[in-house]
Order: sequence, then C-alpha cells, then structure tokens
Amino acid sequence: MSEFIAYLNGEWVPRSELNVHVDDRGFRVGDTVFDVTRTFNGTSFLLDRHIDRLYRSMKYVRIDIGISSEEMTRLTEEAVEKNLGFLEEHGDFDIWHAITRGPGRWAYEANTPTVIIDVAPIPWDWFGSDLNGAKGVITKTRSMSSQTVDPKIKHHSRLNFNLAEMEAGDIEDHGWPVLTDGSGNLTEGVGYNLFTVSNGVIRTPNDTSILQGVSRGYVLELAEQLGMEVIEEDLQPYDLYTADEAFFSSTPYCMLPVTTFDKRAIGNGKPGPVFKQLMSAWSERVGVDVVGQAEKQYQKMM
Repeated sequence: MSEFIAYLNGEWVPRSELNVHVDDRGFRVGDTVFDVTRTFNGTSFLLDRHIDRLYRSMKYVRIDIGISSEEMTRLTEEAVEKNLGFLEEHGDFDIWHAITRGPGRWAYEANTPTVIIDVAPIPWDWFGSDLNGAKGVITKTRSMSSQTVDPKIKHHSRLNFNLAEMEAGDIEDHGWPVLTDGSGNLTEGVGYNLFTVSNGVIRTPNDTSILQGVSRGYVLELAEQLGMEVIEEDLQPYDLYTADEAFFSSTPYCMLPVTTFDKRAIGNGKPGPVFKQLMSAWSERVGVDVVGQAEKQYQKMM
C-alpha cells in the first residue's frame, strides 16, 4: 500500500484523488462544515463526540447528506482500518470529515453535498517544536460575533483566522494567535481553546464566543476527576499576562503549554504543574505517552 485511502461521495479513492469541483460552494464561498478526530494506537478517540458535533453543525446550516450518524461512524472506522498499514510509519492519524453544500448559485438551490472522510498523518511538524512552550499572540483581528455566525458551528468561513495567523507570524516566529470578542474578552485560537491557571484554579473562556472544543471538554472532565477547580468566565488579556500557567487544547496534540504571550513570560516561562498533571492523566487514559509520541515523531521529520 503506497497511498492513504479516503472516502469521497460513496467511493473509496486514493487520497491524491480527493477533489472538490470548482463550482462547489465549499470552494466558492466556504460553505463547508467539518470536524477533526485523532487516533491513539490506531483507534479513534472520542469519535462519537466529534460525529455528534459534525451533525449538529450540519443541522444548523441545513445540509442533509442522507447518511445517518451511525453509518458515518461505521464509515469512519472503516476508513481508519483501510489505512492501518501506515500506522507504524506515522504514529497516529488525523481523521477529517468535510461536508460541503455542493454546487449551486444560491444556497437554497444546492442539493448535492460533497462528503469526505480523509485519514492522514497527524501534522507533527505543526506543533512538535513547541512541546516545551508555544509563543502566544493576542491579535487585533477579532472573533466573529455570535450574532453573525455562531462559533459552535465548525465551519470553513474563517478568513479572520487566516488574518490572525498572519498577525501572529509578524510578532513571533511560529506565533500562536488568540482572538478576542467585540468587548475585548479572550475567545479562542485558530483551532484550539485557551486555558489559564492562577493559584491552582483553571480558567477558560465561557462558550458564548468560542467553539465547544471536544478536547476542551475532555480537559474539563480530567480536571474534575483530579479534583481541580475550573471556572468558565470572561477573561481579559490582564488575566492571561498575570496567570501562573497557560495552555491550549486541540485534537492533534491534546494539550500544549504556552510559556509566553506577546513576548511576556507566563509564570516562570516554563510548562506548569497543573498542565503536567493533566497531560499525564490524559496519557494514562489513552495508553499513549502523548508528549513522548509527539517528540519521537517530530524528530523523525527533522
């Protein structure tokens, strides 16, 4: 087997043959919802939660693909199974579900959705150099107002995220952007949620202006099991700059410590004890040394 296999509109095809027509609204106007799951030792993790969020996104934007969530789960597991021959080489996989509305001049005329299940290597190079501390940047580019597009939808209409990435790159080499809402409250990154720790208390923005991250939810579960206090509330840059710790959560890397923001050290400028305890608990529960695996795979790419 020389190439990953993907699902495209009812067919299993080589990944290189995944395509979206130029007239597809997913390409034309970003009329796409998606979700991302990962595997541990080749087994999908929290797939039911990701599939549930994907179907909630589809319901909200009114895309009907004619496939039940149970069938989508079965197809997803089959997609992973078809690519297990690549597991040893790549460590683990990302699973991308992408659903477009299909071709159509008007959204209400489009009725042939494009359905993709894409299994690919986890992008270890994306975060591998930051395992001991990412560099965060609070950007001038803001999150979309929830009165415009509800952030609970995981969608592709995210030009503001791209602009935030450009801003962060202007400030830091491989800077990680965090956006704010119209009132200046911290919201989220471009595919990851934010946490701070002060005096042992974990704080994270409430979900009025952010995606309800599956990994974010799992962090909250771990914290509860470990007896850690968690508060969901509005956070301002002040709360971040003066925190003892900060970290992100996201599907590919689970959790990532952030040791500087806007060139200011967070705490002592090193990954903190709360992050380490949570990360250790995550590794124990999935049976994989998450950080060790990422370090190993990143070094293989260097």
